[in-house]
Amino acid sequence: MFNKSDIKRNEFQLFGRQGKKGYDWWWHSFTAINKETKVEKPFYIEFFLCNPRLSQDRPVFGQLKENKELGIRPSYLMVNVGCWGKRHLQLHRFFAYKDIEIKAKAPFFVKADDCYLDEEQTRGVVRVSREDSINHPEYMSDYGEISWNLKIKKIIPFNVGYGASTLFRKLQLFEMFWHAEGMKSTFEGSIFLDGEEYEVIPEKSYGYSDKNWGKDFTSPWVWLSSNNLTSTISGKILENSVFDIGGGRPKIGFIALNRKLLSAFYYEGKCFEFNFSKFWTFTKTKFESHETDTHIVWHVEQKNINSKMVVDVTCKKEDMLWINYEAPNGLKLHNRLWNGGNGIGTITLYHKNKVVDVIEAKNIGCEYGEFDK
Repeated sequence: MFNKSDIKRNEFQLFGRQGKKGYDWWWHSFTAINKETKVEKPFYIEFFLCNPRLSQDRPVFGQLKENKELGIRPSYLMVNVGCWGKRHLQLHRFFAYKDIEIKAKAPFFVKADDCYLDEEQTRGVVRVSREDSINHPEYMSDYGEISWNLKIKKIIPFNVGYGASTLFRKLQLFEMFWHAEGMKSTFEGSIFLDGEEYEVIPEKSYGYSDKNWGKDFTSPWVWLSSNNLTSTISGKILENSVFDIGGGRPKIGFIALNRKLLSAFYYEGKCFEFNFSKFWTFTKTKFESHETDTHIVWHVEQKNINSKMVVDVTCKKEDMLWINYEAPNGLKLHNRLWNGGNGIGTITLYHKNKVVDVIEAKNIGCEYGEFDK
């Protein structure tokens, strides 16, 4: 069952040789409400570890010219926070591995100065000056300040199954692993953007929590998820529902599996899963994404022996950002990785060729990008 909780998959994963050529991140996204204007704004918070066993006294940046020339790979904890909308930005704060405290086993925690994350809470501040943003392109950061103090409640997980099991993790079989302990999460507290306070209210936070780790990133890269869902047939708000889609071109060792997605729709207590790794379900996937002048567009069709899901999503480019990551090998091949938090779309669910529902989705977390050619 895909909605089985497994917080062991949220443990620190950079053991063995992967500590010298691996990344490990915890991602959280949610919607907040401006305390003064009452306008909604989506935010994200991410704790990203890279190559901890290559740590030096200070963070090591792979995009520095001298490090590229010498083949020195990156090593740091990056606290990456940001927001979407017409005023969108991403801010990066870096720590050397020696300056962080981490509890590797479940339930995990990560602490670096005043930045903290565990299964149930997170707090911190990231501040980047205009001068540092301009003078240090290796930071891969905009400028501004975001601080936060939040409680996290993970309600519905997406457990991809044996593909991220203990054995597969130890063998480091996949190039990129995924686990969403809270594909439906709620957040509560406050977050400040350049001094403006935003309230985070659980029932209006439409939150999401997941984890990725591995050696490199996928290309193409696809992610779509929302729990702000309404039936267009009944008009009912689907309070016990969430969908989550991720993947692109997973690699097992040196073998690439082209255009594969892992997906789940938890629909009012009913489970619909489209998981290529569960071969006995005969899951088939077709997807494409493209840019228009104003939008990023996704179309996904998946079916198994019993069910089918058709997903159409758009997000305004002016509301999105190009999220920045460098791989553990020091290369930065994703330079147009579109990332947003307020997509809109429609999902049609079928079971045994009959329509279950046609669902309107809002506050969709969304991502698409391919490596530079």
